[in-house]
Amino acid sequence: MKKLVPVFAAIGMIFVIILGFFGFKMIQKYTPSKELADLGGIYEASGNETAIIYNYELQEAQGIYENGQSYLPLSWINANINKRFYWDSTENLLVYALPDQIVYADAETKGSNGAPLLLLKEDDVYLPLGLIANYTNVQIQAFDGEDVKRVYVTEWGRREMARIKKTGKVRQKGGIKSPIVTEVLHDMEVTVLETMESWTKIQTADGHMGYIENKIIAETNHKDFYGSFVEPEYKSTRMDEKIVLGWHQVTSAEGNRTLDAVVEKTKGLNVISPTWFSLTDNEGNYRSLASRDYVDQAHAKGLKVWALLDNFSQDVQSEILLASTSTRRKLINSLMADVEKYGLDGLNMDFESLKPEAGVHYIEFLRELSISCRQKGIVLSVDNYVPAGYNDFYDREEQGIVADYVIIMGYDEHYAGSEPGSVSSLEYVRGGILRTLEQVPKEKVINGVPFYTRVWTETDEGVKSSAIGIAEAKKWVEENNVELYWQQELGQFYGELSIEDGVKYLWLEEEDSLALKMEVIKEQNLAGVACWKLGLEDAAAWDSITWK
Repeated sequence: MKKLVPVFAAIGMIFVIILGFFGFKMIQKYTPSKELADLGGIYEASGNETAIIYNYELQEAQGIYENGQSYLPLSWINANINKRFYWDSTENLLVYALPDQIVYADAETKGSNGAPLLLLKEDDVYLPLGLIANYTNVQIQAFDGEDVKRVYVTEWGRREMARIKKTGKVRQKGGIKSPIVTEVLHDMEVTVLETMESWTKIQTADGHMGYIENKIIAETNHKDFYGSFVEPEYKSTRMDEKIVLGWHQVTSAEGNRTLDAVVEKTKGLNVISPTWFSLTDNEGNYRSLASRDYVDQAHAKGLKVWALLDNFSQDVQSEILLASTSTRRKLINSLMADVEKYGLDGLNMDFESLKPEAGVHYIEFLRELSISCRQKGIVLSVDNYVPAGYNDFYDREEQGIVADYVIIMGYDEHYAGSEPGSVSSLEYVRGGILRTLEQVPKEKVINGVPFYTRVWTETDEGVKSSAIGIAEAKKWVEENNVELYWQQELGQFYGELSIEDGVKYLWLEEEDSLALKMEVIKEQNLAGVACWKLGLEDAAAWDSITWK
């Protein structure tokens, strides 16, 4: 037995050690960590860098802390919360167009606190939080008096809130071993971001996000949050009746004399848009064919006159012309002078083939032009392609706010240089209208219909086409004894003609196809219809262009 005593002692010692080891592990496992989180690592900011948290998500972009306040990068502001802050990089000028005035600032402009109203850095332009808040309907909370500076930008609305029933630690991740971010106190209110089985992600009143144990939450409720910001009101100048607009292509002063001829066969026409103004350079100059006699004659016929401005000249690069605030101002002042001189009722902007980089400048031009039109009580209408991904930069949503009418050019589905097909099939028109209505109120939408079609010629040498008006197309069908077949899915007649070295195709626009397009326009209760162009149609076409 004496020999076994040391053995039992050794076994007991091992048992004690094992128990101690497992006890230590258990204590270690269930004892909360007291490690403090690396806030600079969490927010990825240090020094004067300011983290941006937008709708509770950390952003890649960062702000700057200078002059005792935080500034956010304009590129981030434009992309996320306010696209109306416009930076003119040619004149180093910040521009903000309100419904009734334009506000300007440059690097020398001071805020109410005496600090610069903008910072011009190599990588971006930066705006102070106060300026942003003055023009943007979001909640902005700055926690920039600490070592790790951060700004919370949050959209107003309903949020889930929770009351804390006892003091607890807010941790970087769910789990008691996760580092401590901050602390919540009894009866404190926090914003609930995500609820899990044992932990809840929150934002605290001291501007941190992290996780707390569910057991320290007493109750949750929903609250509506809103600020005192008042959205600017863009009042519209619109007609009291449904619009029937006809574009009158005028290419010379003599063309103004054709007014009587082009309106002779029309029915219900109440707006005429002569193509009078054409930009000629990048300095804001344009050619004018405007005539006061024409306007007076049109008014005598009960027609409103919306003069058209285009950018079709090869000498015009819209991305250059519109990028200069001085040039935009010059162009707008010239247009307003002509509005006064000729007694115009409205302006029609027809800027086509814009490059994507021109989009932001074009929209700023429309904002600024709309102010002058609004002040003079004249109509501003804007022509647009059928919506597609490649032309989203035309920003129909903003057009629908600042302009009085947004016109869809519901044609050129197939065009010179494309494969053969309809100029304006029924589904193409319907799709263009519905996609536009996703961004523009129906009372501002006008759909354009074609008074022309294309005759396609296919030979061994390839495919080409020529545009002809409805009247001429009907004549071509009759003279060539072309048999027409109704294509239900397209909503128009189709015909073809064999020729010596190939075949000719035609998808005919006429009163039946126009009537179907008008049905869609009326179904959607749009503001009107526009017709390109006067003089190409026959009298029968006007029997379909009716609101009755």
